[in-house]
Amino acid sequence: MCIGIPMRVVEAWQGGALAAGRGRCERIDTRLVGDEASAPGCWLLVFQGAAREALSTSRAAEIDAALDLLDAAQAGDAIHAAADPGFVLPSSISAAQLAELTAPRTSSSGETP
Repeated sequence: MCIGIPMRVVEAWQGGALAAGRGRCERIDTRLVGDEASAPGCWLLVFQGAAREALSTSRAAEIDAALDLLDAAQAGDAIHAAADPGFVLPSSISAAQLAELTAPRTSSSGETP
């Protein structure tokens, strides 16, 4: 399965970092997010050895919670797979809420940016 995971930077150098998350530690390429976003202590979404996005601490926690639910489901642990992740999963929002989230944004002048 191809899923990005949140990892926290432990050590950084130009274009790379040592990051830890979800029980592993690895050297990652940080050129896509830049050196400022990959300073020690920063959270990054990592996929296939490269940082793809800088994350806030709360967003990293949300992704970790969703991955915990996925791990439980794959392990056949129905009780933990159905646990409350602490945030609203996209699958539990209504069609109206989804339409509101995906509607084109308009500027104060009424134009779509």
